[in-house]
Amino acid sequence: MRNYAIRLVFPLVLLVLSACNPVQRFHGYAPDDIMLAEVQVARDTRETVAEKIGRPNLMGVMEGSDWYYVQSDWVHEGWRAPVEVRREVVKISFDGSGRVANIERFGLQDGEVVALSRRVTSSGPTGMTLLRQLLSNFGQFNPAQMLGG
Repeated sequence: MRNYAIRLVFPLVLLVLSACNPVQRFHGYAPDDIMLAEVQVARDTRETVAEKIGRPNLMGVMEGSDWYYVQSDWVHEGWRAPVEVRREVVKISFDGSGRVANIERFGLQDGEVVALSRRVTSSGPTGMTLLRQLLSNFGQFNPAQMLGG
C-alpha cells in the first residue's frame, strides 16, 4: 500500500513543481545583428531586404515608407499575469529610390526609447512618434487578447 501511495504522490509533486517554472514566450520578429549585416545600406532594395531577412510584421502607414520589425519577450510565472521583459524594434529606412538609407535598432530602458545601434549616423532618428507608440505600450499588452481568451 505504501508503494502505491508513493507512485501516486510522486507524479503529483513533479506536476506542482513544474508549474512553478517560468514560461518564456516570444512574440513578433526582429532580425539579429548577424542577419542585418547582410543588408547593405545604399545597395539593397525592399525586395532584396525581404529576401535576406523577411518582410516586417509592421510597415509605415504610407506606401513606400519605413519597415519596422518588432519583437517582445514575455515571462509567465504560475498564476500571475504575463510580464513583458523586453521589446526591441528594428527600423529600416528607405530613400526616394527605394534603397536602404538607414538601419536602426531601438529598445526600451527606464521607460525611454533608446537607440541600441545605427548603421548610418544622422542628425537624429526620424519617425520617433511611431517608435514611441510601439515602445510606449511596454507592459500594457496582454497576449491573452491575441489568443481570444
